Amino acid sequence: MPHDAKDGTHWHEPKAGQNAGFGNFSRPSMPYDRFMEAEGIPVHRAIGVNRVHDLPMAPWQRLGGRGTYIQLFGTEGLWGMYVVEVPAGGALNAEKHMYEKQVFVVEGRGSTEVWNDGQTKKQTFEWQKGSLFAIPLNANHRFVNASNSPALILCGTTAPNIMNLVDNAHYVFNCPYNFTDRYAGTEDYFKPKDDLEPDPVRGLAMKRTNFIPDIINCEMPLDNRRSPGYRRLEPHMGNQRFHLWIGQHETGRYSKAHCHESAAILICVKGKGYTYTWPEGLGSKPWEAGKGDKVMRQDYEFGGMVSAAPMSGDWFHQHFGVSKDPLRFTAWFGANNHSALKPGRPGEAMADIWAIDIKKGGRAIPYNDEDPYIRTEFEETLAAEGVPSRMEAKLYEAGD
Repeated sequence: MPHDAKDGTHWHEPKAGQNAGFGNFSRPSMPYDRFMEAEGIPVHRAIGVNRVHDLPMAPWQRLGGRGTYIQLFGTEGLWGMYVVEVPAGGALNAEKHMYEKQVFVVEGRGSTEVWNDGQTKKQTFEWQKGSLFAIPLNANHRFVNASNSPALILCGTTAPNIMNLVDNAHYVFNCPYNFTDRYAGTEDYFKPKDDLEPDPVRGLAMKRTNFIPDIINCEMPLDNRRSPGYRRLEPHMGNQRFHLWIGQHETGRYSKAHCHESAAILICVKGKGYTYTWPEGLGSKPWEAGKGDKVMRQDYEFGGMVSAAPMSGDWFHQHFGVSKDPLRFTAWFGANNHSALKPGRPGEAMADIWAIDIKKGGRAIPYNDEDPYIRTEFEETLAAEGVPSRMEAKLYEAGD
């Protein structure tokens, strides 16, 4: 092979019986990774965080506040997050971008201005602690703080999806196209809507709305799929591909462990608790098998979060509320990442296997087949918190 590379490096063809290449190599950073590093703020990479309030933040020139990126294990390349502080009595810089954005208000109150290029009148809506809303794709927007203390907002985005594809920041932040099929400035766009309907894929309770004033205290319809008395609501916001839902476990009860691949991040919006997560290969009883040291745990309270499946492959995860308040989450998946919503053969028959017990062909561990360590620790933790257990003995009886 010719050795004429100007930088002095060249490729050698392997000898007979040898493989080409290095064999072992480090994973290269993707365009979105390089973008985050260039922004000059911290990047938090972990299984989770107890409270986003406690993350280190730095001045963010592009947005005009202080912030940090959050890239929890298992979400790399699938979707992104960040938390940003809106200055007291001030505002962030106006921005627009060719990726979807979901917003949860962790602390504070204020307003958001939204407008398309060429639109003479800005649309404004107010928010408070607990508000959840979607920013329309590629619409101009600005966050304004109405109080004399900083506001804290948590954002989930599909920035990795688009940045890793086009690898051109100028296009991402300066595309002039108005997606009027998603946002045309109608007066009721950010008006809360309360009507429930079954989602068209799985028939679960869904609400078509672009703004929910308070997901901490809003009413939740009964679902029963994760634990007795479990409640769940699936907002469909901004005509986005960004999938999310809100779920709640009753005080003194916990979810069944269930198994799926990476993408889901659970954000605690009421109560406090912890999550165990472990690879499917450890089996349904890792402590009993002497492998409890390989199980990962994340504790959290309001504003904390955990990656349900933090590494590659399918992982079991199980969530435990240990406060007098119910344990309420909002779960974010990003775009096209939920197992039931991924591309596949149209019309292919599927089942809600994540809520069906393993012995019935699903991916959930029934209470009577779970590791005994789980129940013992949960009841001991509740007793220390002064919270009575409501995991009745009948819940551990073998079913059909």
